[in-house]
Amino acid sequence: MTTLRIATRKSPLALWQTEHVAAQLRSAHPGLEVTLVPLSTRGDEILDRSLAAIGGKGLFLKELELAMLRGEADCAVHSLKDVPMELDPEFVLAAILPRHDPADALVSMRYPTLDALPEGAVVGTSSLRRQAQLRALRPDLQLRDLRGNVNTRLAKLDAGAYDAIVLACAGLERLGLGGRIRQRLTAPLWLPAPAQGAIAIECRAGDSQVAALCQALDDAATSVCVRAERAMNRALHGSCHVPVAALAQLQGDRLHLDGLVGSATDGRLVRAQAHGAAEAAEALGEQVAAALLAQGARTLIEAGAQNV
Repeated sequence: MTTLRIATRKSPLALWQTEHVAAQLRSAHPGLEVTLVPLSTRGDEILDRSLAAIGGKGLFLKELELAMLRGEADCAVHSLKDVPMELDPEFVLAAILPRHDPADALVSMRYPTLDALPEGAVVGTSSLRRQAQLRALRPDLQLRDLRGNVNTRLAKLDAGAYDAIVLACAGLERLGLGGRIRQRLTAPLWLPAPAQGAIAIECRAGDSQVAALCQALDDAATSVCVRAERAMNRALHGSCHVPVAALAQLQGDRLHLDGLVGSATDGRLVRAQAHGAAEAAEALGEQVAAALLAQGARTLIEAGAQNV
């Protein structure tokens, strides 16, 4: 293969991520020509409703997957946190790149921290996971939906529609906007989305040539961590309809996993954590999911699904 075609969303962040992958592939395989196939997805086009209300984060994948099935692209690049726990059988994840900062960021023109926000301040986020943790920590805040790409969200903040917004540190830093971060919201008090900060390459199942090219970029440490987080989410039947958060951290050959399920309506949270061997990442994720369910996570999950 002399040319590799990568399907990508058209947002500035998606294009940055895909250009980053393309550069890594060209470096790993001298002589390989890598081209981008930018596409618009329903998740990008429908901005007046939350992702949960219009069908979930999988909407960011479907058009890219169809392009692969039509033979218009050889692979696709995604933010792994947007990839459903179960792929259609026609597809596989060929590589997961080294993870960037997994934390969330508080962004504000006037206030340096979440604690510094005045009572009743307006905070923008459409993420149920972020809403649940905000309600738990600051039940006095007014939470309002916020959709669109990173620059659109920042423009709404700058126009005065919100006192603060919550975004992913990785997205801001990749776009050269790390200076907008006022506070990193970090574990164990605050947990990110499963696999937040990781970039994945998806290709057709059975396309061994493309998979082999992409495999050169796979990062073993990141793969171990996100396997645990995604296994936890899978065992909980989590989606963007449900406020689920997780962060796995690798220390040598040992893995530590923090997990959380919450309510975006009243801020109730259940938490669990566990340690285990890195080689048993999926089992560790299932263990934390079982501990969350034992504390009543099922009630929160079912309530979240009914409120969509």
